[in-house]
Amino acid sequence: MSTYLIRRLIYLAFQALAVATVVFLLLRLVPGDPVRATLGQTATPEQVAEVRGQLGLDQPLIQQYGEWMGNLVRGDLGTAITSGRPVSLDVGLRIGNTLELIVLSTVVALAVGIPLGVIAALRSNKVTDYALGSLAMLGLSLPSFVVGTVLLLIFALWLGWLPESRYVPWGESPVGHLRTVVLPVLTLAAPFAAVVMRMTRSSMLEVVRKDYVRTARAKGLGSWAITMRHALRNALVPVLSISGLEVVSLFGNTVLVEIIFSWPGLSSLLFDGVTQRDYPVVQGVVLVIAALVMLVNLIVDVAYGVLDPRIRNS
Repeated sequence: MSTYLIRRLIYLAFQALAVATVVFLLLRLVPGDPVRATLGQTATPEQVAEVRGQLGLDQPLIQQYGEWMGNLVRGDLGTAITSGRPVSLDVGLRIGNTLELIVLSTVVALAVGIPLGVIAALRSNKVTDYALGSLAMLGLSLPSFVVGTVLLLIFALWLGWLPESRYVPWGESPVGHLRTVVLPVLTLAAPFAAVVMRMTRSSMLEVVRKDYVRTARAKGLGSWAITMRHALRNALVPVLSISGLEVVSLFGNTVLVEIIFSWPGLSSLLFDGVTQRDYPVVQGVVLVIAALVMLVNLIVDVAYGVLDPRIRNS
């Protein structure tokens, strides 16, 4: 297992270098002057030249790249043009909020999707299976911004059970914070849970037809032992695969969710950076999100090796 993990870490290091290089080139090779776009057409040439000097854009490209990589090693993502604050400071203040949504949404989706998928597989082609399948199709067919808007309308505006779009920090009120996090998490978890449920059902139906499951049943093992010890463990490998993709997609879905619920996370910071044309903010947030996606992929790869020894020995 240690050799497998070392290989994945080496691969991750090369991947991180490639991503950092692409992010560096992406905003520098696009047509137009990002400083002029940020400051607006009313900015004087002196102001543009001053900001270009502050950002190091008046230097040769290779020198900019060297300074960019050196700053990254020190954790420096640059300085925002509009606020004058270090980008790493704003990212540090918001990254926990985004990770909170993603982690809680993943936990809720797996806690709901896997058991419902197992139940649907064990009740295949029965009323329970059809009902759960219809529920999953509903979750898959509704976009996140529709689910979020409907939940906000029903539970916040009509029923008044939960607060409207106002973020409450944990330090200010733990109970208030938990109440504000419910709707964003449910919005993100709903389609995720539907995907997990359908994949779990499909995988379980395939696994229960395997020879080793029939052998375990012939030995007199109970249905609970067969389901949990033999079928479910092997059925979780494709579920883990699709879950990893869904977790990555959550980073995109959080953009609209954070805007709908006024949640101060990375996605809303990226949105503000794009609307304000703040070049260093966009560059820094994109890089951090890319690093988080690579970390998720690493965790999924390691989990593969834990569930299936054939993968880590290959």
